[in-house]
Amino acid sequence: MKKIAILYWGKGGNVEKAAKVIFNQFDPQTTDLFALDSINTNSLTGYKLVILGGSTVGAENWEETTNDNRWNHFFREIENKDFSGVTFAVFGLGNQVLYPANFVDALGIFHEAISKTGARIIGAWPTVGYKFTDSDGLQKDSFYGLALDEDTQPDLTLERSKQWTDILKKEMKF
Repeated sequence: MKKIAILYWGKGGNVEKAAKVIFNQFDPQTTDLFALDSINTNSLTGYKLVILGGSTVGAENWEETTNDNRWNHFFREIENKDFSGVTFAVFGLGNQVLYPANFVDALGIFHEAISKTGARIIGAWPTVGYKFTDSDGLQKDSFYGLALDEDTQPDLTLERSKQWTDILKKEMKF
């Protein structure tokens, strides 16, 4: 049985690239990588750790409940499921220079949706080394999960991903 599922959206850009970097920090024999549109949410209860990753987009895209918004569709599917035996972690991409008032807001959206399922959430990440003015992805002095900025700090992605996955492995005892 696989231990870890990594789900990401959107395809073909920085989020997918970051998801692959994170995937490469785990044993490929025990880890699956999925684009969000290729996973059946019922299968997620079979994993010990589910990692979600996405980018911060305009608020109107998150708040709309149209079928073309893959995350909203995913959140509707999981909102009534019991994930009390599953642990979740999240990573988000944003641009702290162009969007300093909304940097990695997606982390907060992920956290809120996952919190409703009874799942345990791990992987808080420090805000040190980032320059932004506000984020819905904050909990006190840390982010809900790994914050990445492929636009202005791409050289830090690999090292941050390694450090973050080491935290997850330690918390999960992998």
